[in-house]
Amino acid sequence: MGEREAISSFHSYFLFSSLCAEAMATGQLFSRTTQALFYNYKQLPIQRMLDFDFLCGRETPSVAGIINPGAEGFQKLFFGQEEIAIPVHSTIEAACAAHPTADVFINFASFRSAAASSMSALKQPTIRVVAIIAEGVPESDTKQLIAYARSNNKVVIGPATVGGIQAGAFKIGDTAGTIDNIVQCKLYRPGSVGFVSKSGGMSNEMYNTIARVTDGIYEGIAIGGDVFPGSTLSGHILRFNNIPQIKMMVVLGELGGRDEYSLVEALKQGKVNKPVVAWVSGTCARLFKSEVQFGHAGAKSGGEMESAQAKNQALKEAGAVVPTSYEAFEDAIKETFEKLVEEGKITPVKEVKPPQIPEDLNSAIKSGKVRAPTHIISTISDDRGEEPCYAGVPMSSIVEQGFGVGDVISLLWFKRSLPRYCTKFIEICIMLCADHGPCVSGAHNTIVTARAGKDLVSSLVSGLLTIGPRFGGAIDDAARYFKDAYDRGLTPYEFVESMKKKGIRVPGIGHRIKRGDNRDKRVELLQLFARTNFPSVKYMEYAVQVETYTLSKANNLVLNVDGAIGSLFLDLLAGSGMFTKQEIDEIIEIGYLNGLFVLARSIGLIGHTFDQKRLKQPLYRHPWEDVLYTK
Repeated sequence: MGEREAISSFHSYFLFSSLCAEAMATGQLFSRTTQALFYNYKQLPIQRMLDFDFLCGRETPSVAGIINPGAEGFQKLFFGQEEIAIPVHSTIEAACAAHPTADVFINFASFRSAAASSMSALKQPTIRVVAIIAEGVPESDTKQLIAYARSNNKVVIGPATVGGIQAGAFKIGDTAGTIDNIVQCKLYRPGSVGFVSKSGGMSNEMYNTIARVTDGIYEGIAIGGDVFPGSTLSGHILRFNNIPQIKMMVVLGELGGRDEYSLVEALKQGKVNKPVVAWVSGTCARLFKSEVQFGHAGAKSGGEMESAQAKNQALKEAGAVVPTSYEAFEDAIKETFEKLVEEGKITPVKEVKPPQIPEDLNSAIKSGKVRAPTHIISTISDDRGEEPCYAGVPMSSIVEQGFGVGDVISLLWFKRSLPRYCTKFIEICIMLCADHGPCVSGAHNTIVTARAGKDLVSSLVSGLLTIGPRFGGAIDDAARYFKDAYDRGLTPYEFVESMKKKGIRVPGIGHRIKRGDNRDKRVELLQLFARTNFPSVKYMEYAVQVETYTLSKANNLVLNVDGAIGSLFLDLLAGSGMFTKQEIDEIIEIGYLNGLFVLARSIGLIGHTFDQKRLKQPLYRHPWEDVLYTK
């Protein structure tokens, strides 16, 4: 770029910066009652804002509402020790209408959508300040935002900013970092220094520096590191100049761009009547043979005028206090502050002790400060690692070893890998009990519910709720009674007659359709598999002996599928050698065996639901002729 073009470019940028500064030079942006709308929910920055509120003794949270496009409701966060619910809105318009006193818009959208959402916010009459956190927002979009804000007397902070803070009153997002850093920098109460910088990271460092050698900052702003920031260094300095509580200003610029020259002109024109201590970082750039990009998009020298040395010299000549190096910056701030104190222009702020922010339980547990009881115990699965584990077996191993449904059930129900004949038996039980036609009570309920237009889960549950002592729920009882009788050495006659005296039907015996000469094929298949594969079938043989006796009384008192599964499962548990007597008793008592029927029949009930919906069957109404109406 030639000298003439450089001068022309400088004058254009200076005019732009001056217009921005004039639009902003009205005073304070924030107060202890300022509230914000937070766009694109991020838990940590919001919680940090609320913790800062509590630290400062604010009565109301600084976050009035959250905008999450497409979502509504509430987000739970902490305000001190109190848990609060912050409203969530799906649109900017709805949030502004619901919170008319919230005049700051904190935009955590990505660089792709930050401009559009920021413009929408600027167009809301209730919004006065927009902070854009994202970096990399297209320059053309940023220029449009700046132009709109300037013409409507609004302020844009950013893009590529961490935000800003008014000590003891309000802060934007992650400004000033952790609570520990905020306390160390004395940001919980106002000081006498106004600070502005391009860099958010260096702002945190400077807050600490200023707190060490002065009574702390009153307000701090990071305008952002993009080439075209929404506000300028000079704009904020002129604004600070109008705030009575601010007695001196500190500026941290950087090489690249020409924003600092608008401050030079303001100083020369006498628009700033408070001390300004300034430093422009990047003096080391001259050590490099070629142009170097430093961090921010705007931090690169485009010529001698944009160098850190030229800016520092211009600021010094205009009347700012400019040290010889960044290392001397702290001493320059200290000397300026002490001089103002000596002149009686500053009465150092009295120190106050801030309240203790309650520590979150998770961080307290991690640091070993507290211990807390867990609310749930789980021994069958674990999803905390790289892949879920069933009873300690990784999911990849289950697939690689060719495990079947029976194997998965053995891991999740019994917490061990059972022999293949055991898992095969489980799978056979599931297959044989999956369905028993549309007329049984469970299927009937499911069909009626599905035809009423209900969803899958509702239809399934309506059928499952019929499972009990009279329908499919006798497996556990059959196992319990057969085991007790066999273990006590009762003959089939003694067992059946003792049950009769108690008025209890023998679980697992009897069928509404099957007879002694028309046995249940499912029972025969289970018995055949067990006799072929089980090491012992003593409980099943006992159940068969009981059936022989009951058939002598009535032809329908056959061993049904509940009785077959119940007795054979006893043989599986006892014969596998993998369960203690206590474990077997516990399995039967808890209801494991009925779980098999519930799992199996769910398959059929789901099938009936799909069948009715596929057939588009209408609402079911029971026919009158099938009802006996009587008094």
